[in-house]
Amino acid sequence: MTTKSIPLTSELHAYLVAHGSPPDEVMLDLIKETRAHLPEDAQMQVAPEQAAFLTFLTRLLGARQAVEVGTFTGLSALAIARGLAEDGQLTCFDVSEEFTGIARRYWTRAGVDDRVQLRIGPAEETLRELPGDRHLDFAFIDADKVGYSAYWAELVPRMRPGGVIAVDNVLRDGRVLAPQDAGDRAIAAFNDEVLADVRVDPMMLPIADGLTLARVH
Repeated sequence: MTTKSIPLTSELHAYLVAHGSPPDEVMLDLIKETRAHLPEDAQMQVAPEQAAFLTFLTRLLGARQAVEVGTFTGLSALAIARGLAEDGQLTCFDVSEEFTGIARRYWTRAGVDDRVQLRIGPAEETLRELPGDRHLDFAFIDADKVGYSAYWAELVPRMRPGGVIAVDNVLRDGRVLAPQDAGDRAIAAFNDEVLADVRVDPMMLPIADGLTLARVH
C-alpha cells in the first residue's frame, strides 16, 4: 500500500496554517501566553490548524449543542464556540481552575463567553449530569488519555443521529504502534474500540497528533 501523506517541515507547516484560516490576534495571544507561562504543559494546546478545522467542522454541522472534554487554556473551546450557531451552547468539562482561568479571559475577549458553560470536576462524573436524550450535535475529546473510553461511553448515547465526535491525540506521536506507557496503551485500545463500535462511522485523520472523527448513526 502506498501513501500520499508527506512529512511537514516547520516551513511547510507555517505555509499550511497561513493558507487555511490562520489564527487571529486573540488566538495568537492565547497561544503565546500559554507557551510563555505554561511551557511544560503547552503541548496540550491544539495546533492552530486543528483550531481552524474545529471552527469549520462546527459550522458545517450547524451545531447548536456541543461538548468539550478537556479544555486546558481554551483554544479549542474558542474555536468551537466561534463555529456554533447564533443560539449555540458549548459545555466544557475540565478539572483545572488555573488553566481554565486563562481560557475565560480569552473567551470574554473574543466575545464568545456567553456561548460557553464551564464545569469543573472529573468529567467521567460530570458528563453524567448532561441530559440523557440524543441532543448533542458535536463533541470534542482531548483530555486524560486513560479516560477516553469512559468519556466515549457517556457521549455516544447523547449524540443526535448524524452528530460527530472528534477525538484528539489518537496517534500518540506514533507510539500507538508500540505503546510505551499507560496513556499509549489506553489510546491503542480506545482506537480499536471505536473501530469496532457499530454505532458510529469513524475515520482517522493525520492532523497534528491524529484526529478521529466519528459520525453517530
